[in-house]
Amino acid sequence: MNKINKALLVGDAMIPGSTFEHHFPAYLSDFVQEYKVSDWEDSWDKLQFRRLEVEKRGPEIEEVPELVQTEGAEAEMLMGLFVPVSSKVMKAMPKLRIAGVCRAGLENVNLEEATRRGILIFNVKGRNAEAVSDFAVGLMLSESRNIARAHFAIKNGTWRKTFSNSDHVPQLKGKTIGIIGFGYIGQLVARKLSGFGVNLIVFDPYMDPSVISAAGAMSVEKDELFRTSDFVTIHARLSEESKGMIGAGELGLMKPTSYLINTGRAGLIDHDALLQVLQEGKIAGAGLDVFPTEPLPEESGFRELDNVTLTTHIAGTTAEALTNSPALLMEDMAKFLQGEEARFIVNHEVLENGEFKQWLKTKQ
Repeated sequence: MNKINKALLVGDAMIPGSTFEHHFPAYLSDFVQEYKVSDWEDSWDKLQFRRLEVEKRGPEIEEVPELVQTEGAEAEMLMGLFVPVSSKVMKAMPKLRIAGVCRAGLENVNLEEATRRGILIFNVKGRNAEAVSDFAVGLMLSESRNIARAHFAIKNGTWRKTFSNSDHVPQLKGKTIGIIGFGYIGQLVARKLSGFGVNLIVFDPYMDPSVISAAGAMSVEKDELFRTSDFVTIHARLSEESKGMIGAGELGLMKPTSYLINTGRAGLIDHDALLQVLQEGKIAGAGLDVFPTEPLPEESGFRELDNVTLTTHIAGTTAEALTNSPALLMEDMAKFLQGEEARFIVNHEVLENGEFKQWLKTKQ
């Protein structure tokens, strides 16, 4: 077996290159001759802006990272978290055959170009699913029970007992929870909410209805979900088809005592429409962890509302979700190189690419 000649490990402020380097020997040292490590963006604030821009506009807006420029010519493997895997990066890495990102989203990967070039792409599905599903339930409770607002009031010298929803503060038991998107995170949310004695309904046209029913939920159409839910929690993938899927029409169907929770993608919601229904009190409140522009601008109308709980895109940020992600990615890559079944391959069609198949024979 010939080893992969070089791997580039490109971290950032969220998962530093040193974390990738820490896990590398346990999983890939038998398969890779050498590796180089760097960080694409080591400033936390700058990373938040850059990654959001990449998610909105694609990886091609970014220049080729310095490590790729200096070490990419001979490298056959690339991995990172938010590093943009663009056509420019692929051009600078003519021998690249395997690339992986430690996240479920692929917004920072030019998947079409990678597939065309015969580059096998890995991601890490569900790396932060436990974290995000925990947080979604937490936002439901925080917003509807005024936890954050009461805390803020005490900190500022007020013993507050009256809130915008004081006439209808809910308990979860008996309420209908509508889940938009029933992938791994959506299913975890359903499992965690089941202990509260709620009624679960789901809108996910891509999910087998038997999976939904097996989770103790009922599959419904989108309009019915918005019309009947006491809480709507969003866990759908962002795509051209799903962008803006929750707009004025859907929000207008919601009950005045209902709540919208988003720990998914900001682009799924028309935020202007959401701001309006919150300002007008047409829904009881919202819990939002993601926004079209981050940090949330000072002039944002959401900052002035008393019926919204705002958090700083931290739903998926736990110690376990971050530090374990490189290990999950590398373990799966190692399984693939050993000829075992890998869970996280994205573009399986590359496995039939003649050039890739010929390369792989020399590595197994």
